[in-house]
Formats: sequence, C-alpha cells, structure tokens
Amino acid sequence: MCLSIPGKLIEIVSEIDKTFRIGKVDFEGIIKEVNLAMVPEAKIGDYVLVHVGTAISIVDEEEAKETFDLIKRMGEIDELDSPDSPSIEN
Repeated sequence: MCLSIPGKLIEIVSEIDKTFRIGKVDFEGIIKEVNLAMVPEAKIGDYVLVHVGTAISIVDEEEAKETFDLIKRMGEIDELDSPDSPSIEN
C-alpha cells in the first residue's frame, strides 16, 4: 500500500536555495531524509506528509499524530523502517 506518512521536520541537512532542500524527518523515532522541494515554506518543527521520500504538504500536529496512530493500527508502519522504504537516501 502506498501512503503519505506524517512526521516532524527536525533538521535541514542541505539547502541549495529556498526551494531545493533536504531535511531529516522524525517518524516517532525512525529518522529519514526527505526532499522538501514541494514544501519550500516548511521549517524545523513543522509536521509534513511524506510520500515516497518527498514531503508533499504541511499538516498541523494534531492531524499528524492522529494519522500516524491510524497508520500504526493498520500495521503499515513496519514498512517505514525497512531498508527498502522510500527515502532520498535509497
């Protein structure tokens, strides 16, 4: 199944300009580097929806936590921690 998963932007690791940035996103302890090109306004502390290694929107904290809990209950979170999970590192 292909889902967008919410996580918290904790660090900007690369910034060519305001549009082309890479950030570290925390998915409750699972840290992934993601492309931030589609959310140039995202800042550290924001919650973003990530789909196949790219943040596609900013969401509020409450929505992010509710969505993440739902994904965990569905049993889909294990895929996030697998070596084959989408990330710009792969």
